[in-house]
Amino acid sequence: MRLYTLPLLLAFVLVLYPPASAHAQDAPTDGNPPEEAFVGTWEGTLEVGGQAIRLIFDIQQEEGTLTGMTYSPDQSPTGMPISAVEVTDERIMLEIAQIGGRFEGTLAADTPVLTGAFSQRGTTLPLTLTRTDRAAALAGPARPQHPEPPYPYAVREVTFTNEADSLTLAGTLTLPDAGGPHPAVVLIGGSGPMNRNAEVFGHKLFLVLADHLTRQGIAVLRYDERGVGASEGTAWPAATSAAFARDAAAAVRFLQAHPAIAADAIGLIGHSEGGIVAPLVHAEHTPVAFIGLLAAPSVPGDAVLEEQLAATVAAQGLPDAMVASTRSSQRALLDAAKQASTAATARAELRTALSLQGLTDAQVQAQIDQLTSPWFSFFLTHDPQPVLAQLNVPVLALYGSVDLQVLPAQNTGPMQTALDASPSGDATVEVMPGLNHLFQPAPTGLPSEYAQIETTLAPAVLERLSAWIRGQVGLEQ
Repeated sequence: MRLYTLPLLLAFVLVLYPPASAHAQDAPTDGNPPEEAFVGTWEGTLEVGGQAIRLIFDIQQEEGTLTGMTYSPDQSPTGMPISAVEVTDERIMLEIAQIGGRFEGTLAADTPVLTGAFSQRGTTLPLTLTRTDRAAALAGPARPQHPEPPYPYAVREVTFTNEADSLTLAGTLTLPDAGGPHPAVVLIGGSGPMNRNAEVFGHKLFLVLADHLTRQGIAVLRYDERGVGASEGTAWPAATSAAFARDAAAAVRFLQAHPAIAADAIGLIGHSEGGIVAPLVHAEHTPVAFIGLLAAPSVPGDAVLEEQLAATVAAQGLPDAMVASTRSSQRALLDAAKQASTAATARAELRTALSLQGLTDAQVQAQIDQLTSPWFSFFLTHDPQPVLAQLNVPVLALYGSVDLQVLPAQNTGPMQTALDASPSGDATVEVMPGLNHLFQPAPTGLPSEYAQIETTLAPAVLERLSAWIRGQVGLEQ
């Protein structure tokens, strides 16, 4: 699930991407430096609310003009373009319009150091940048859990059809080598355009999970969401959780017809928003044998987002007054968004509220488009509990104790209540200590940690899931 900060300064890291020039590695020792002296890769750290957030500027010169990209590698692998560059003598200004950010710095004489400040929406923080090697700066942390071929199981590239929506989805089916027909699971990812590996911040969550489960004798189907990778259709946020449930149901039916799969031993594992989708599949489309839920919301989306943002601000060490103000602003925006998809007056109120947050017109419009998208409108108002209360198959719901996106304190109680009211008769809700929203071991659970943690999925989670599934389908322990 994406972290929806909406209009609030949390933490941004900058990165500029230029081809590093060999001629730009040494700054002039006297006089004002030429523009070429600023070409290269620059790295520094912003201190925000007790967090250290790495910023990288990678600047290039094209036809005499300085350009670049901005990245926050601790927060996202996706870069943002630098919208304006100005050089005056030994000073440089970089503007990142997409986030309303600006860096101004001075190139110190005889040193590869830029000393200055980063500002965003009225807040200014000191920032010192040092020239660094581009490849080293942009290389992500090691991902030791990512499996590499050859694999001790079969890997098949497959397609299947969602006939209800007339689209074809593409994925990967992994099959244990020995025996068969095999029990199987369909993996359902979280929000945002998600590929078959559920790849976020360089972590391939579903690649690691599929590898582990298949080695345990469980076939796994993971697939590109509609509109992503090799799958047809229109992607998030035009598609809703209800549409994703139809896609997942088509995946289940594909497995039911597969000769290597035991049709009566197919289950679902949904992460984050996927934990909303999985119950919908079973209750409204194609029944399955069991359901695993990872960090699944059990209350309406507006409540999830309100607590998500407040908890994130608090975890950054910001004062209680800031947390309360943030919660109030978020609540007002979410209330307006719940009405804005159908009421023009509500959209106007939403525009007014966003404009007060110091955003540009373009940023305001982007926020309105997001907040009134089909996905967002569904997510804000959908209550998972009535669907959860219909489940009549075994359910395992896991949460991480330091998850700041789907907070266990908010969601475990309603999840347990709904499952206790269901005809399942075999439902377990557990909180796993020290794990974040991605089920990584984490110090605070802040999303800024995701990319820097080497572990993709905690081994304890992998073992808990595989042991539980094996127990449901009768595989020997």
